[in-house]
Amino acid sequence: MSASAARMAGMAATSTRTLTLLSLLQAGRTWSGADLAARLEVSTRTVRRDVETLRGLGYPVSASRGPSGTYRWGAGGTLPPLVLDEEQAVAVALALQTAPVPVAGLGDAAPRALATLRQVMSPGLRARVDAVRVTAVPHAWDFAAPPLDPDVLAAVGAAVSRGHVLRVDAVAADGARPVPGEVGFRPPRRLEPHDLVVWAGRWYLVAFDLDAGDWAVLRVDRLHPLAATGTPFARREVPGGSAEAFVTTRPDRGDTPAGWPCLGSVVLHLPAPVVARWAPGGSVVEDAGPGRCRFTLGAWSWAGVAGILATFDAPVSEVEPAGLREALRTLSARFAAIS
Repeated sequence: MSASAARMAGMAATSTRTLTLLSLLQAGRTWSGADLAARLEVSTRTVRRDVETLRGLGYPVSASRGPSGTYRWGAGGTLPPLVLDEEQAVAVALALQTAPVPVAGLGDAAPRALATLRQVMSPGLRARVDAVRVTAVPHAWDFAAPPLDPDVLAAVGAAVSRGHVLRVDAVAADGARPVPGEVGFRPPRRLEPHDLVVWAGRWYLVAFDLDAGDWAVLRVDRLHPLAATGTPFARREVPGGSAEAFVTTRPDRGDTPAGWPCLGSVVLHLPAPVVARWAPGGSVVEDAGPGRCRFTLGAWSWAGVAGILATFDAPVSEVEPAGLREALRTLSARFAAIS
């Protein structure tokens, strides 16, 4: 290799290493010099030199001195242009292609964002991203998810991220806000918003209700945020330690049955939290006494509803309507005839 070619190769290796260092620091954690050196397969001295290179380019990297010096992404300063390494770029591209967008007005946002991202990629990285083009087919249950107002999502999300008390009015299924004297009216609720969870195409807020003194799971599309309070709160531990588990096992999520062609209801002889954990989106689970729950669900056909019920492998009673009862009898006779 000629001297000039060697210099070019060295510059390319340095640039690649610097971009990798940048992506590690932007992850938000604190790194020791030794950890970064191990990840980059260089000396700690080289790490210090690369950090100075980033600082010279305007990236806010803070460091602590000493033999066990640490590095982290600094606060403040002007954020330079977005830089992604290859793995990050592919991950973002796949996420944009496969993520459903149940937010009103944002249906074409993901393809536009992907097109913008491709424009700033190098030819080699663009080729790698284009090699994994994906067509995502939404799950049937996602079609029943109502669209979400992006302003509502922004207001609720801001309260969650800032840790501020949130005041909301309830919104009816038709989008109306009941007024005093109307059915469904309740005074504004004061909430400590802890987590947002997306499940089966629906957005849920896990919050501690200050007026009720208890935890709640609320459909975000059924909330109308009022003016920001700016009142901070101390975060509590979500029951069970997981917002995801709390949402999926909570029978009361403010859900209403989705608008399927066939909608039925049974009393299922299983505890409500067990059924709620495995119930499809757009179904409703209500406690009906010890070891029992009222399960309301829909599908494209009565046989589809019956099939979902069969997956729970438990007795059912109080089956409505007649179409569902007939489907259960037909399937039972069909399977009983198998020799």
